[in-house]
Amino acid sequence: MRKHILIVSPASERDNNGNWQTASRWARFLRGSHGVTLAGGWTPEQPAPDLLIALHARRSAAALAAFSDAHPDKASVLVLTGTDLYRDIAVDPDAQASLARAHALVLLQPAGLALLPHASRTKARVIYQSAPSLRPYPRAAIPRCFAIAMVGHLRAEKDPLTFIRAAELVTHPAARLLHIGGALDPALGEAARAAQAANSRYRWLGALPHAAARQRLKRCRAMAITSSMEGGANVIIEAVTSGVPVLASDINGNRGMLGEDYGGYFAPGDAAALARLIDRIIEDAGFDALLRRQCAARAALFAPSVEQAALRDLVDNLLLQPDTYGRPR
Repeated sequence: MRKHILIVSPASERDNNGNWQTASRWARFLRGSHGVTLAGGWTPEQPAPDLLIALHARRSAAALAAFSDAHPDKASVLVLTGTDLYRDIAVDPDAQASLARAHALVLLQPAGLALLPHASRTKARVIYQSAPSLRPYPRAAIPRCFAIAMVGHLRAEKDPLTFIRAAELVTHPAARLLHIGGALDPALGEAARAAQAANSRYRWLGALPHAAARQRLKRCRAMAITSSMEGGANVIIEAVTSGVPVLASDINGNRGMLGEDYGGYFAPGDAAALARLIDRIIEDAGFDALLRRQCAARAALFAPSVEQAALRDLVDNLLLQPDTYGRPR
């Protein structure tokens, strides 16, 4: 029997960020079996869905609290973001309350499980995000330049200044660093504009539509992710499923996506280390091949069919038996 599912996301299509991509993708995955609505919140004056899926423990706390209080017999799912796991659930009362209220918790990579209170771990499961595979872009025998992309809006958690500084330290003459993302922090936008004016290696492309960003990314030699916190970066998946190796800040969330033994990590905030990795992946064919093999080995985790099956299993079990996972009372 078809049910009504409400996905509450603080991000909208206009934001075009990882949270929105998750929400919109999950809506597509579930619409074959259920009616799905996407919204920025929920209040008791609105019709009650059969299941509420909330993204972000702190920013969706009001909607989750209102729904749980008004309809304690109906199930809810909380999807934990990077700022939830690596900041808010340790210090923010609203985020902590969301953990307790939700029937089920979803993490986007397994390393974050250790951050949860012990009482919450029994109702948590990992569902990797996914992206359709793109055919790898054919390489020129002697390319004119080697593009390294960063895909992420300019805000503190993404640490775009490390990418900008790395552009000043790269030594390979054909290296080009391309940054895709809107300036959510005006000061970081000014820094990007100044870097572009001063350094011909660095180019800030601004915000691009999702499909256009993926096509630009697949043409790059590698992708850099410099974040200081990540819940499970969708851009890593989009790089891996496009055959593009990743140079990643050595943080818990990135290790959960790429594995403990991945060879492309650099210390968070270490622009010199990132610059060395960029030079190395251009100059060292063996290193480039290693990262490509390691990324290819992870690709099966990020298949849309795998994510859809895991999501439908969770939703169907909760709709049939809301207390399957148990919720602290």
